[in-house]
Amino acid sequence: MSGEARPPAAADERDSARDALRGPSVPAYTEGETGAVGKERYTLWPSEAAVSDVVGRLIEFWGFKRNMGRIWAVLYLSPEPLSAEDLRQALKLSSGAVSMTLNELARWGVVRKVWVQGERKDFYAAEVQLWRMISRVFSEREKTEIVMAIESFEEALADVSKLRSSADPKTRARAELQYERIKQLLELARLGKRLVETLLATAKIDAEPLVRFLLQKAPPSRD
Repeated sequence: MSGEARPPAAADERDSARDALRGPSVPAYTEGETGAVGKERYTLWPSEAAVSDVVGRLIEFWGFKRNMGRIWAVLYLSPEPLSAEDLRQALKLSSGAVSMTLNELARWGVVRKVWVQGERKDFYAAEVQLWRMISRVFSEREKTEIVMAIESFEEALADVSKLRSSADPKTRARAELQYERIKQLLELARLGKRLVETLLATAKIDAEPLVRFLLQKAPPSRD
């Protein structure tokens, strides 16, 4: 009958075969290494709350959802991976909002799911290489937008170019003005594309030492 449970022996044999195919599995974190992760209610320090709010506002200004920045900041400052429930409690968000935000962050590659030994629920850790994280966003969003802008400018330039030979002086003058100004926009977009490509190429060889060097050489604050 379809409703009958399979015999325990058969289940054990199938599980053993499945485990053998998967091979040995090593947890990303052990319970001892993470200080009994998820055993206590997770609360934020004032410093963590302040940083998460600031990062949330910055991320929102950059065109992302504020909670994406808040959750990433909490994970970034945490010495151990956190569960969705930890994040829900810490930031006082709904379970649905946390789940949706974690999925978005994972899609951008700035948060990854990790396995904690002895725990059945999922845990998450942040990408801590800031330069690498920024380069992913530039690669998937800014570069794409710039390429689309270049294509649109080129099409507009081709269209207005046809009107430069118009018999009507006003049309010809208007076409000449637009041709020159669209060409300037196109050159600016191409420059932006080269800058982004240079940034992405630099990120591949890890530009963080260079960033730290530049920060050390920055003029002292007046505060």
